[in-house]
Amino acid sequence: MEINALGSGLGLSKAFPELDKAAPSSTADGAGKFFSELVSKVNDIQVQSDKSVQALASGENKNLHEVMIAVEKASISFQFMSQVRNKALEAYQEVMRMQV
Repeated sequence: MEINALGSGLGLSKAFPELDKAAPSSTADGAGKFFSELVSKVNDIQVQSDKSVQALASGENKNLHEVMIAVEKASISFQFMSQVRNKALEAYQEVMRMQV
C-alpha cells in the first residue's frame, strides 16, 4: 500500500491555492495581510448592504427578503471580524503577560 504526500494526488493546491504561494517573510506580515483582507471584504459586504437598502428605499428593488439577507450577511461578517480582533488581542495580551 502506497501512502501519498498530502499535496501530491489529492488536489489540495486547487482547493487551497494559497498553499502554493511562497511563505510570507514574517508572521507579522502574514497576519497584517490577513487582517487587511478581512477588513476589506467586510467593508465590501457593508457597502453592498447599504446599496441594497438604498435601492429598496428608492423603489428600484422590490425584494425585501434579498435586502434583509444582505443586511444580515453584513451584520454577521462584522460580528465575525470583531470576534477575530478580540481573540487576536486576547492572544497578544496573554503573550505580553508571559514571563521570560
